[in-house]
Formats: sequence, structure tokens, C-alpha cells
Amino acid sequence: MKTNAQLDNYIRVMDCVCDYIYANLDKELTVEHLSQYAGFSKFHFHRQFSDYLGIGIAKYIQLLRLKRASYRLYFDPEIKIVDIALDAKFGYPESFARAFKKAFDQSPTEFRRQPKWLEWNEKYQFGVKTMGKEQQVELVNFAETKIAVYEHRGAPELVNESAAKFIAWRKQTGLSPVTKSQTFGLIYEDPKSVSGDDFRFDICGSVLHEVPQNPHGVINRTIEQGRCAVIRHHGSHDDLDAKVHYLYGQWLPQSGESLRDSPCFFHYQNFFPEVAEHELITDIYLPLN
Repeated sequence: MKTNAQLDNYIRVMDCVCDYIYANLDKELTVEHLSQYAGFSKFHFHRQFSDYLGIGIAKYIQLLRLKRASYRLYFDPEIKIVDIALDAKFGYPESFARAFKKAFDQSPTEFRRQPKWLEWNEKYQFGVKTMGKEQQVELVNFAETKIAVYEHRGAPELVNESAAKFIAWRKQTGLSPVTKSQTFGLIYEDPKSVSGDDFRFDICGSVLHEVPQNPHGVINRTIEQGRCAVIRHHGSHDDLDAKVHYLYGQWLPQSGESLRDSPCFFHYQNFFPEVAEHELITDIYLPLN
């Protein structure tokens, strides 16, 4: 049986391997190379990895490449599918199409036209990784910020559809341009604690002036001024939930602070697939009294 120290080290090594895979998706990633990186026996590493995440390592790598391809198909419609296939390390568009269809039950063309986000999201429910060590939390005074808001209401797996509508509004109107404005996400409840129909998430961009009434459904709101606890997250947005739970479940009870009646929110510093998923930076704000 592993001691606590051995278990912590094991988790740290496996997390480092996952981070290494994220950072090197464009390179050849073999079990032998990854086992050497981890310092584990190549004869056992594939079983260790599968036990840790609940998925084989080759399948895990392919799904991460297909994930990046999915985002490019949907959010960058001008990119040719053949170029996306090559970027995903498939030698032929036909092999990419077969793998994509097998993974998501949609062809790349069908996904580009109307993705089935609910089914897609199920493919990325890997084993839960332990948060482990104490995280760095800062206390800041957040300045009042006017925001343009597209309200997502419904299953959290469909947030990308709402994000695409907000992106379209940004591009068509020139208001809250992504290169000159801040981008936020306001989350009102834990997606695991409410039914899909009751989940609320606001997709937001900072603005200097109020947004006029528009057919896109984008409205005006304000993120209030006030003290906040902030924790920085590096990497996939799929792992944001762990940091949020750390703030609420570990940091807050020990801090002596109390919560303000305002939702937790994310400040997205950059975006996938413009940067690799492991390079994503997201600041998580918890409003305090």
C-alpha cells in the first residue's frame, strides 16, 4: 500500500505526464517515450495510465488531438478540413474522418455544420484527478466593469454554442473586440448540483459604453466593484471545476472571509485553439465582503 507521500508523488508524476502530452500534441508520443519521461517501466506504464485516467494512453492522445480539431472545425470555418486533419497528426483526410466519426458519431462536415455537443462532451469525462497541494490565492480589489452579456441557459455541455453566438456578435458589431477587451464568464451554480435546464452561465465582454438593443440577444450588465479572492488556472478549461471547488471547499473555510452576494466569475486571458490547451490562462474570482 502506498504511503501518503508516495501517493502524492504518484499523482504529481501522472499529472506531469498529462501536461507533457498537452504541450507536445504536435510531436510523436509513444508509450516508451512517455514512460521514460515519467520514470516508470514501459512494460507497466500503459496500465498505470489507464488505471489513473480510465482511458488508454493512445486513445487519450488521439482524443486530445480530435478535441483541438473539433474546436477548429466549429470556430474556424474558413480552415480546410484537410489542413485540420494533417494538424491532428492524421496522414490522410479519410483516416481523420473515420476516427472523428467513430469518436463522435458525426463526420467532420456534420460536426462543423451542427455539432452534437452533449455527446461530444461525454468523450472527455476522464477520471477525476486529485487537487493535492495548497494553491496560491490572492486578495484583490476588482474595479467595476461594464460588460456585454450573452446569457446561456441550459446544459453546460452546450455552452460552446452560446459562445459561438457571442463571438459572432463581437465580430459583426465591432463592439467589445476580443483583442482590446476583457472576456469573462459568470457562473451562477455548480453544474453538478442543478439539472441541465437550470444551469446559468453568462458569456461576457467588457465594453466602454452600453450596448444598443440587438437581434443577437446581447444585453448590458456590470460586474460590481469589490474585494475578491483570485486563483490562477493554467491549462484546459475542463479542469477549472477543481480550482473552483478548492476555493469554496478548502480556502474559504480556512480564510475567515465571507462571500458577497455575487457570482463566481472567470477572466479568460487567452483562448483555445489560438493557443495550445496547456497554455490557457484563466483567473477565477470569488467575490468577498
